Amino acid sequence: MSDPFRPHSGSDPAWIESGLVQLLTPDGVRVEHDEYSFDGDVDEVRSLYRDLVLVRRIDTEATALQRHGELGLWAPCQGQEAAQVGSGRALGPQDFAFPTYREHGVAWTRGIDPAALLGLFRGVELGGWDPTKTGMALYSIVIGAQTLHATGYAMGLSLEGRVGHGHDDDSTDDRDAAVIAYLGDGATSQGDVSEAFVWAASFAAPVVFFCQNNQWAISVPLERQTTVPLAQRADGFGFPGVRVDGNDVLAVHAVTRAALRRARDGQGPMLIEALTYRMGAHTTSDDPGRYRDAAEVDRWRERDPQARVETYLRSLGTEESFFAELAVEADDLGAHLRTACKALPEPDLAELFSLVHAEQTPDLAQQQADYVRYHDSFEGSPA
Repeated sequence: MSDPFRPHSGSDPAWIESGLVQLLTPDGVRVEHDEYSFDGDVDEVRSLYRDLVLVRRIDTEATALQRHGELGLWAPCQGQEAAQVGSGRALGPQDFAFPTYREHGVAWTRGIDPAALLGLFRGVELGGWDPTKTGMALYSIVIGAQTLHATGYAMGLSLEGRVGHGHDDDSTDDRDAAVIAYLGDGATSQGDVSEAFVWAASFAAPVVFFCQNNQWAISVPLERQTTVPLAQRADGFGFPGVRVDGNDVLAVHAVTRAALRRARDGQGPMLIEALTYRMGAHTTSDDPGRYRDAAEVDRWRERDPQARVETYLRSLGTEESFFAELAVEADDLGAHLRTACKALPEPDLAELFSLVHAEQTPDLAQQQADYVRYHDSFEGSPA
């Protein structure tokens, strides 16, 4: 018999199913859980399904733009939409999210125009939205660094007295606020993440660490990252951890909502391990076929987060017009992204040296000058 506390490949059912919170099976059937429940009505399920469809379109459109040379790079999120949408929709307007560089679905739930995501990957800006207005920090490229930022921000909320007033999840009163920090399974091997866990636990910081365990840290499989389920690591730092089916948008929403409520109430941090799968490449510069078995991908395709919600909605008698109208909306969103991307200027790498600090340092000024001389040395040379 398989030991659930030993590592397995991403295709091992025993490892996948061990201790998972699940409310909607891959076959689109609603199930109950003793501790967590999704209380939304069918309209809310339709709204979540709309998010899943549109976030996937953002992802496929941006990938196509990169392949056509309009973006220098893109980090796909296909397969992880439920983890991002479910958790993002659980956030209140007073909460704050700290993403990695793949949280396109979270950005969507925070009301960020997906066109604003493109500038970073085109190389014309360091981020395209205002964190103070959206409640979401700019993308973090350094693996795990955002967990320290999130913990510090959460500690600040506590010091400001914005925790523990007993307001409900939908309150417009911002005195109760929490933070969510996104990370991948590979980031759990980084020192920054362990340090963030220590500080968050020691100061009961109102932060939820949301790990999207997509089974691969670029080309390194999960069994090289851990010998136990990642959620179990929280025990060693003194706060709870929970495993959720990251392809089940209803379960992710329910678990994240409960974790955020706990944080807002002043009960400290929590770790959510959302088991999901990166269906595509780590980034568009990666070839997963060199290190990943195609059969494994096919098995995870059967757990598709979008398909199971569609099956469930159809079982409830959802009219075909709903799906047809959503397909048109997705096409319109794709057209918007293509137009917005092509309207972006050509990257000016020299300008980026001016955007690192509010006031440019002498070292950066010298680096900028060196780059400009290097760039100008090619003027008039044959292509």
